[in-house]
This record gives sequence, C-alpha cells and structure tokens, in this order.
Amino acid sequence: MKVLVVGGGGREHALVWKIAQSPLVDKIYCAPGNPGTADAAENVALAVDDIDGLCAFAKKNQIDLTVVGPELPLTLGMVDRFKAEGLAVFGPSKAAAQLEGSKGFSKDLMAKYNIVTAAYASFSDRDAAVEYIREQGAPIVVKVDGLAAGKGVILAQTEQEAIDAVDDILVRKTFGDAGDSVVIEEFLTGEEASFFAFTDGKNILPLASAQDHKQIFNGDKGPNTGGMGAYSPAPVVTAPLYERIVAEVVQPTIDGMAAEGCPYCGILFIGVMIENDDFKVLEFNARFGDPEAQPLLSRMKSDVVPVLLDCARGELTTKALEWYDRASVCVVMAAGGYPADYAKGDIISGIDDANAVDGVRVFHAGTAEVDGNIVTAGGRVLGVTGWGDDVASAIEKAYEGTQKISWNGAQFRTDIGKKALNR
Repeated sequence: MKVLVVGGGGREHALVWKIAQSPLVDKIYCAPGNPGTADAAENVALAVDDIDGLCAFAKKNQIDLTVVGPELPLTLGMVDRFKAEGLAVFGPSKAAAQLEGSKGFSKDLMAKYNIVTAAYASFSDRDAAVEYIREQGAPIVVKVDGLAAGKGVILAQTEQEAIDAVDDILVRKTFGDAGDSVVIEEFLTGEEASFFAFTDGKNILPLASAQDHKQIFNGDKGPNTGGMGAYSPAPVVTAPLYERIVAEVVQPTIDGMAAEGCPYCGILFIGVMIENDDFKVLEFNARFGDPEAQPLLSRMKSDVVPVLLDCARGELTTKALEWYDRASVCVVMAAGGYPADYAKGDIISGIDDANAVDGVRVFHAGTAEVDGNIVTAGGRVLGVTGWGDDVASAIEKAYEGTQKISWNGAQFRTDIGKKALNR
C-alpha cells in the first residue's frame, strides 16, 4: 500500500520512520517532509495547508492512507475534504478538531460532560477579562483560544503579568485571529503528563504514558515552547491513574463528542496535571505530540499501520498495543534564541555520527538541505532520541547522541527525564 504523511516536523519524521517498518507499506510520501523523512519517504513540495494540492496528489497517486500530522490542516478541514473524495485519512474532522482549535470549546465540553479540569472563564472583551483577573488573583493562566504553535499559554505569576498577556492577545493581536478570545484558568500545580489514545469515534486504544518538557530552560524555567524533550514511560502516571484517565477522561470525551454530533476519530492527546495521586485535564490536542511521538513510536512494538487504517475506516478492533520493554528519551536541540527570534541556515554537523550510536535515532524537525549540507531551518531543529533498559540508560543514550551534533548557537536542556529519575 501507499501512504502519504502530511507535515514536515519531528513528529512526521517519527511517523514516517515507524510506518516504513510495516510490511504492509510499499511506498511512503511526505508533504512537505524534511531531510530526515527523505531517508524513507519521497518528499513532496506541498504545504500542509494546501488542501486542494494534497487532495489532488492523493487521488493522482492512488494513496491508500493519508496520515495528517500537524493541527493546522486538521482545523482547516483536510479530513472532511479527503473523505468527501473517498480517500482514507487518519485524523479528526474540522468540527472534531475544535478540541484543539478552540480552548473555549474544549473547556465547555469538559464542563458539560463532567471531565475534571481547572476552573475557567472565556473572554473576548479586554476589560471584562481584566476584572476577572483582579477578582481571581495570581498566579493565574491566560490562554489564547485558537492555535498558537504551543506558545499560547502564559503562566502569569502576578496580576500585572496576566493583564499584560490579555493586552498582548486581545489588544495588540500578537497571535492574530487565534487571539480573538482568551481563556483564563485556575493555576494548577503538580507534574504534567501526556496521555494518548487512538479512536475510531467510538472505540478507544490507549498508548503508553509520556511526559513533555515545555519550558526552554532546565528546571522548567523560562517561556513555553513547542516542547524541549519527552520520555516514555512516565512514572508519574501510575497504573491506577492510567485506568482513571481512560475511564474518566478518554471515554467521556469520545462519548461526548459523538453526542455533540462531531465524533472524534484519530489520536486524542490529553495534557493532564497530576498532584497527590489525583489529576485535572489541562488541554486536548488533536494529533500526536511533538516531541512525545518520538519516544512513543520508538517504544511501540506493534505495527502502527493497521491501527491507523482501522481508525480511518471507523472500525478499530485492536484491544491492546504491544510495547518494547524499554524506556525512550527524546532531547530537542533548538536554535539559539528560540522560542524568540533565531537564526536559520547554520550548517549542522554530526547527525550521521549520532545515528551510528547503538540505541540512538535523530529525528529532523526544523532542518533543510542546502548545497549538500543539512542546515537549521526552524526553532526546534532535531529530536535526538535514545532508548535503553530503563529511563537512566535512555537518558544516557540520548545525551550521547547530542554530544555528536553541533552547529552555531545550538541549545538544549540537560535535565530531560530527570523527573522520572527522581521517582
């Protein structure tokens, strides 16, 4: 069969790498892809939001399954368009992708279906938002309602920080139309974890636990990013908590979306805050996490392609996934200055040396090929992923890989996975 993966980041490289291992697959295309995906797929020069172009490509090349990686094409209705053309596609519809596309929608859904989450209120009026902040006090969380590439969450430690965030979003329109409204939430403490489940709109198939590291600096300091590293499994998600998240969050969300007339198919990503053996939902995403996809897919023993196909066809029958009995850790190497302004075009050396280390795989995220050189082309450049018998050995492998790689201004956290060791 022929598979098209839509996207060009680290998540999509990991998906291509995993899909290429399936005996069912003869040919993979990736649009637009990156120099890493080119190892196993034919890259196609089509942007992720070029739905007409991608649909025409899938029809012309008789693609058997399209896997949509990023959130943008999902919220633009790519799945609806492909299905209307009779094409098998993995991912939620435009209506279902509102779970990520609108923080207000997802919070209202959780409130309606009794899914435990932080107390909140939504505002499009600046003065009303400021009044609410002054009533609630700080610390408090301000979120852009729409898509913001993982950077639309401000953890305000003071009322003035929160008010400044509201002004940035609603008045100065820093996030454009995505910031037409804001969600202001109770500040939760604890340890954040990522939970994923495949679904066909009715049946669910949970994945292993994972944990992301959002802030740019060690110790979870500094501004939020798209993710600076992740590992799986996450010890903070104990067996009892795992079962509760499935029963109290995943199933009610899937049932609730069906009841709302927008059944959710694809992979559901739930961010949870865990404290004292209890949890609250932080947010939903409508796709695989990046960088969580890298450690999760490198631990997955099962062939992922039948699961993707079954979800796309609305007939998920797999009851459990098989996992390698190992831990995996992904360390994101980013461009200097990220998540603010950063340089592009710096030549990267050592990727092949890192890939030569046993138990290490480098996933390209923000790279390009120029005159035969791999160069930086994004904020998060590479996801150096290592695996081993336990988290400690996986950490060692991942950082062994990072030591082989260099470019001008490269930065990365040196404490990815430390929370797992502390447990």
